[in-house]
Amino acid sequence: MTVDVNQDMDVTVVGAGPVGLVLAAELALSGARVQILERLAEPSEAMKAGAINVPTAEALDRRGLLPAAEQVQREMLERVGSFARTADNQPPGGGRPAPGSRFTGHFAGMVLDADLVDWSDPDLAAHTAVDGGKLVPQRELEELLAGHVARLGIPVCRGVAVTALEDTGDGVLVGTTAGPVRTGWLVGCDGGRSAVRRLAGIDFPGTGPELTGHLAVADIADASMLADGWVWSTRGAYRYGPQPGRVVTVEFDGPPADLPHARLRSRGGTPLAPVTLEDVQTSLRRVSGTDVTLTALRGAATRWTDNARQAATYAAGRVLLAGDAAHVHSPFGGQGLNLGVGDAMNLGWKLGAVVAGWAPEGLLDTYDAERRPLGAWVLDWTRAQIGVMRGDAKSAALREVVADLLSTREGATYAVKKISGVTQRVDLPGDHPLIGRYVPDLRLRDGSRLVDHGHGGGFLLLDRTPDGTFARRASAWAGRVSFVRDDHATPAGVLVRPDGVVAWATDTTDLAAVTGLEAVTGLEAALHRWTGAPTCSPEGEAVEPVG
Repeated sequence: MTVDVNQDMDVTVVGAGPVGLVLAAELALSGARVQILERLAEPSEAMKAGAINVPTAEALDRRGLLPAAEQVQREMLERVGSFARTADNQPPGGGRPAPGSRFTGHFAGMVLDADLVDWSDPDLAAHTAVDGGKLVPQRELEELLAGHVARLGIPVCRGVAVTALEDTGDGVLVGTTAGPVRTGWLVGCDGGRSAVRRLAGIDFPGTGPELTGHLAVADIADASMLADGWVWSTRGAYRYGPQPGRVVTVEFDGPPADLPHARLRSRGGTPLAPVTLEDVQTSLRRVSGTDVTLTALRGAATRWTDNARQAATYAAGRVLLAGDAAHVHSPFGGQGLNLGVGDAMNLGWKLGAVVAGWAPEGLLDTYDAERRPLGAWVLDWTRAQIGVMRGDAKSAALREVVADLLSTREGATYAVKKISGVTQRVDLPGDHPLIGRYVPDLRLRDGSRLVDHGHGGGFLLLDRTPDGTFARRASAWAGRVSFVRDDHATPAGVLVRPDGVVAWATDTTDLAAVTGLEAVTGLEAALHRWTGAPTCSPEGEAVEPVG
């Protein structure tokens, strides 16, 4: 849909991929006037990510979008059909995989055996509510999020490229192919070759590429020539499946010929030439050592490298970056899309608070501080996989050692926890083990879950004290915090940020004890830290339960 560009907005998001769509939605829920500018006239049909991790699925869940994701997964499994029984998520004994629970993924092409994983591990067991909505490919995710954005009334201006920008201190003047735009803030969610990052002069240091990869779904005349799963050779590696016709190739002979190393350093430039049927077939024949014949491509194929870079800063004045505009790396381990959605969830409510005028001092600075370490970890996680995938003898020997580790219960469980995102943590003050982690599946007495009460955004406070003390103390922030009362259980109190991160938690209900007083003090400190100054005095009456 093409929409006239608005000339005066609180926030302009550049890029209508999943990251830009999530960010715009979070800003709108915070009350900001936001629009999206997208260079492409139509959504991309290129093959991209094939699934989402737990934090991304839980982000959808927090906004009431999990049922739609579950429907996508059901349709995905129907399309995959019997072919899925040889895929990465094969359950013991064959048959259709349990929804999400056996989706393990791979490390450097080494498939993680679901039967080895300790699914009772507390980190994994605490995040099972979204198991039915994780096999969501990127194209379907974009469609789902586009509907969410449309329902929020956010204009998406397609066919509009950013050509210039000037940070004036109180806003950003943006030159576009549709005319000038005046916006309070500009956020680049426009991919690894980000025009926003380039025009803002933000450096993009990192490591250069060693390989060329292709991803496509094709009609194959003689698919029996190909083995299911990942296969290595001295020429590279390839993956056939889990969908019929889906092929991935990896060749360690440098970056694509039409992408000189200098252009990979961050400065944008001419788009790459489209990937052709011949490109994919030639690569697949080289790495498989067969004469396999591809007769047609279904949709647009993609080409990628292991270029691994992170922006020198995620925020320069009133210009910010999220997603691939802030960090690029190889797709191994399936972290890129999920890392970007996490950026958007973290930034959305914080920038929304700044626009609304209630943000505590330094709140926006925590975006870079919290997301940068995770981005750096993902870059190293993907670099490590490249290190064991090369065709040389040393890498092959290392791959054998890593394969042995991953074939143990501890090794498989460790890798699945990392890939799934359940161990992600923000460094926040407080001793409770939940603080800084994504909120687990907390079920309430009425059968609902805590996240069911937060579809509209904002903070959630779970209060399980006998007299509603926590909710009463937090009532001074009632316009920013929703209160959920429940029967006594552990944890007794939890404050959840809009991005799903636990800002405060306690197991204490004896508020007459010293620890009880500390719990109340800790809650008030967290509220001041994250939601700013209170808007009124705390209520004298207990807050009525929700639900």
